[in-house]
Amino acid sequence: MDIRSLRMNELPVVQDIERAAGQRFHDVGMPEIADDEPLPLDELARYQRSGSAWVAVGADDVPVAYLIADRVDGSIHVEQVSVHPDSARRGVGRSLLNHLAERARSERVSALTLTTFTEVPWNAPYYARCGFQVVPDDMLTPGLRRIREREGAHGLDRWPRVCMRRQL
Repeated sequence: MDIRSLRMNELPVVQDIERAAGQRFHDVGMPEIADDEPLPLDELARYQRSGSAWVAVGADDVPVAYLIADRVDGSIHVEQVSVHPDSARRGVGRSLLNHLAERARSERVSALTLTTFTEVPWNAPYYARCGFQVVPDDMLTPGLRRIREREGAHGLDRWPRVCMRRQL
């Protein structure tokens, strides 16, 4: 797999990746997450234009996974990372996270952050294996608190969630 910047004409492709990856949530009793629509094209375009969106591609140069990120309180926050089920369990997501970590180091950013479900095997347990640690609620930065509040307003707090941090 190669990792490169997302191209504007690939925005619908990453939406399809998100929809396909989300279907696994049906298997863990979270149909609302499985059926949630991906980010709209204009929002994905904002990430693409800002240089904050990457894809993993095979030999055919077609995206099979993507990652988008924001700067939050001095760290780089993983807003979304999704791998198409046909390419899952091959280290593609980890490669995208490691790519982002290298980019962050080159920009002298000391950590990656993300929010995730605690009881979904490919969420918090997976990110822990990738070097992320749970951030206690009383240690959340203002930006991470705002993210968690937005997630709560969107209904994501129906299931246990945490913020996680990977020191670089």
